[in-house]
Amino acid sequence: MQFRQQALAKLQSPEELDLPVRFARPQGWLVLSVTVVVMAAASVWAVTGSVSSTVGAPAILTHGQGSYILQSPVAGQVTAVLAKQGRQLKAGAPVLKVRTAEGETVVRTVAAGRVTGLAATIGQIISTGANVAAIEKVARTGDPLYATVYVPAENAAAIPDKAAVDLTVSSVPTQEYGVLRGHVKSVDRSAQSAQQIAAFLGDSQLGEQFTKDGRPVAVLVKLDRRSSTESGYKWSSADGPPFSLTSMTMADASIRLADERPVDWLLP
Repeated sequence: MQFRQQALAKLQSPEELDLPVRFARPQGWLVLSVTVVVMAAASVWAVTGSVSSTVGAPAILTHGQGSYILQSPVAGQVTAVLAKQGRQLKAGAPVLKVRTAEGETVVRTVAAGRVTGLAATIGQIISTGANVAAIEKVARTGDPLYATVYVPAENAAAIPDKAAVDLTVSSVPTQEYGVLRGHVKSVDRSAQSAQQIAAFLGDSQLGEQFTKDGRPVAVLVKLDRRSSTESGYKWSSADGPPFSLTSMTMADASIRLADERPVDWLLP
């Protein structure tokens, strides 16, 4: 009580009536001003801004029409391998010679393409329907590459047309050359089985690999072109790697999904 009376007496003394009363320090006004500005900016962003998200999925570089597995129409012993891996063949081109009980038969390609794998060797005994080669459907060696991304089915509906895609190519050092750029060309809305993927890629192991976590949806990505790079495609770095890309190269894709308005999830 004594201290209160002294304080009141001091305030009522005439010699201090002309002193200004300080309601807030300058530091307090500065903090208040910054807080108001930040709140105003956050309010504007919540109404006009957007939040972008991505989905990651495994991918493989291929030519647009995929591959097929060439099967032998007859049973017998392989006497000659007429094709070489990596060679471009026309439709109906000879691949193998097989000796049967009725004589020698030539196994030919079904459609034009590039040989990506040979499963038969000279002297091997094969049965009817045996897989003897994998042929990638490409008309010319200079045809552009695409990336086929196998996205979880629950994310397919959120992928917009022409969405930007970044591809981390397994054979390219990312820290040195960056990522490969592309845009979504099409989205297959039906989930694919291991057999469908194997038929498209010409590799049963890849079919199992891409479906180990469930049946995915195939997203076809068109790679952005840039004539100044060695590969002929656009990279996040200026020049990209000093070598060309080949089909059946594995990659990891990051697809940008449709932007979301933050006010939709900020408000209860």
